[in-house]
Amino acid sequence: MEALVLERKDELALRDIPLEERLGPRDVRIALRTVGVCGSDVHYYTHGAIGPFVVREPMVLGHEAAGDVVEVGSAVTELSSGDRVCMEPGIPDPASRASRLGRYNLDPAVRFWATPPVHGVLRPTVVHPADFTFKLPEHVSYAEGAMVEPLAVGMHAATRIQVQPGDLAVVIGAGPIGMVTVLAALAAGCARVIVSDIHDAKLDLARSLGPVIPVNVRSQKLADVVRQESDDWGADLIFECSGHAAAMAEMFDLVCPGGKVALVGIPLQPFAFDVSKAQVKEARVESIFRYAHVYPRAVAMIASGKIDVKPLITDRFSFKDAIEAFDFAKAMPPASVKVQIDMPS
Repeated sequence: MEALVLERKDELALRDIPLEERLGPRDVRIALRTVGVCGSDVHYYTHGAIGPFVVREPMVLGHEAAGDVVEVGSAVTELSSGDRVCMEPGIPDPASRASRLGRYNLDPAVRFWATPPVHGVLRPTVVHPADFTFKLPEHVSYAEGAMVEPLAVGMHAATRIQVQPGDLAVVIGAGPIGMVTVLAALAAGCARVIVSDIHDAKLDLARSLGPVIPVNVRSQKLADVVRQESDDWGADLIFECSGHAAAMAEMFDLVCPGGKVALVGIPLQPFAFDVSKAQVKEARVESIFRYAHVYPRAVAMIASGKIDVKPLITDRFSFKDAIEAFDFAKAMPPASVKVQIDMPS
């Protein structure tokens, strides 16, 4: 089948690749319709690795996806051919200790699309477990369905940090994950969200998402805005979504006494932070890694209109232009947030 293949660092090809996937009793075969371009896909393209995950053999990219069921296994009763679906890209070992504890996102043996050596879904079809395939209501588009994956990260962060109605939150970084975290925080009950970034175009988009206070840290001090908005107390919640050491170093200056910090963005290099600042405020730190048990709720929030991801989809490419899409994404203009690729129907 023709796929977008990362041959090696800095080299992509649209070519045929032999991928034979047998349909098991609890599997479904899905024809891909829309696939989002994630920062991790781009990082594999530009760097050839993320931490210990190194691209050693040609690998198909893509893990944010929606499509149509075209075949079901003999034991699948909840899905039928023709169903419109989105797919959770990580498949854990159901017998692992993490899975049995309900935290399957932490299973070290999880097989995650487009994470070496597992192929992704920028290709015509994929076989996937029915248990990690979720039906989309008719009024939810494939494009919205492909946004469930990044939205799940923001919703998992909001759930883990236990948003309370009326909270004041800070989201550091207005990239795709920062934006979905803004949406998740507001939907979970935050009264206001302060969003920081260095690009006015992204901050203008963030402002349009609800009661959002944008802060360009090139011209304003984030700590000053937080003090003003909180009557000099600090924010109840900090969502660190940038992964940049300089931004992360400020986290505990922004949080209120007894407040909470969610580490959402994964830094490319280790960073240092002042433990004593966290201690004197008894700040609680939550580390966020992907998501678990979130997909059905994310689909429900989009379907109900409580969360609208459509404004975040800023750029679309056809599958035949997939290499161009990745070159665009690696030098993303400030006004762009999410690139998606439309697959052949």
